[in-house]
Formats: sequence, C-alpha cells, structure tokens
Amino acid sequence: MAVIHKTTLTPGKLELLTAWLPAQPWYEGGERRPELARAGGFRLDDPQGEVGIEFMVVTDESGDEPLSYLVPLSYRGAPLDGADHALIGTTEHGVLGPRWVYDGAHDPVLVAQLLALLLGEAEPQAQSVSDTPDPSVVSGFTGPAITGPITSTAATDGPRCTDIVVRAGSVVQADSVVRAGSGEDPQRDQDGRLVIRVNRVLRPGEENATGAQGHVTAGWRLPDGTETRAVFAVIPDAAP
Repeated sequence: MAVIHKTTLTPGKLELLTAWLPAQPWYEGGERRPELARAGGFRLDDPQGEVGIEFMVVTDESGDEPLSYLVPLSYRGAPLDGADHALIGTTEHGVLGPRWVYDGAHDPVLVAQLLALLLGEAEPQAQSVSDTPDPSVVSGFTGPAITGPITSTAATDGPRCTDIVVRAGSVVQADSVVRAGSGEDPQRDQDGRLVIRVNRVLRPGEENATGAQGHVTAGWRLPDGTETRAVFAVIPDAAP
C-alpha cells in the first residue's frame, strides 16, 4: 500500500512542473508562465515497492480561464536508464533522500500499473493518505483477457493526449482462442501492441468513454471548489 511521508520536498512538485509544463506539446498556455495549484489525483502501488506512482492533476490559473492538466509522475531513487528525455527534475525528499521525478508515461513501472488498473488488477490509492484506497477512481475493461509481461515501448505526445504503446504477452478471448497480433482485436494494432491514451488536458464533465475498450475516470477540484470528473485514460477501440 502507498505510504505518504509527511516531510519536505525541495524543490516541490509544483515548482518542478512550473518549469517543465510549458515545453510540453499539450500545454495550452502559450508563452505564459503557468500558475499552478494542486487539484486532485490518486496513486498506485509499485508491487516491488521501489517506484512512487502518482497521477496528479494541476490547474493553471494564469489565463482568463483555468486549465487542468493530468501529469502521471514516477519517483525513483536513481535515474531511469534511457529516460533522460522524460526527466521532469530532481528533488530532495526529507525521508528518502534524492529523488528523480519522471513523466510517468515514459516509465515502464507506471505504465504497467496503469494497465493493471484498466484491467481491474490494481487498486487506486488516495493521493495524500497512506494505506487508503480511493473508490472515487473508476476503471473498466471490456476487451479480451491480456496475459504475460507488459513492457512500455513508446510514448507519443499529441496536442491533448499521450499515446503509450505497450507489449502484452498474449490476448486470450472468452473462448480461449489466442489471437494476439492477428489484427482481429480492435484495441491492438497490426503488430500486436496495445495502446493506452492518457488525456493530458482535462475538460470538466468529459466522462464519456463510449467506444473505448478500457477507461479510467476520476475527479479533481476546480478553483471555485466545485468537484468535477473526466476520463483520465482509455484503451481506444481501434489503435491509431
């Protein structure tokens, strides 16, 4: 279960994200420096207990209208090989020491647990309370069973979302017929890879996941205190 340490983090998460966010292709603030506030999110557990996993929603209030962004974060005690391009920054944790903070869409541990959440195999945890499940995070999956090891292979940013490609060992139909890579399974492309789409720009009330084989919906707070929800991630019905 996720353990939340009540301690210092220097620099803080918002400070790191304020410097990193404007360089992302899905940032809608133009040349403005963002004015970020925490707005919500949840955590997932790393089964090995090595990597911190957080799905953080931040709201930028620098413009005429607030804009909310979803940033999956992974926290590591050492650099992740081959992921320099995904490094948000480094920080000093008051209990754990130096931490490397990554855009989790590029971290295979976070991606594996996100897929587990989509498949109903991982339990979302409260963002700021230790050992506490978060039942407000809702996931669903209607596709064929996926078995075998999961490996993140690529993450591609678009203007509003990030598409993450992962490899699954196999896809098992309800009748136990394996058709991995056959092109017959709509949530996999011709190479037998699975695509998870993470919505980076969140619009209040956008909860419709019609046509998706898998989805995660969750909530956050608007600047006026209103609670709202949207789709955080989907497995599209057809690979892009």
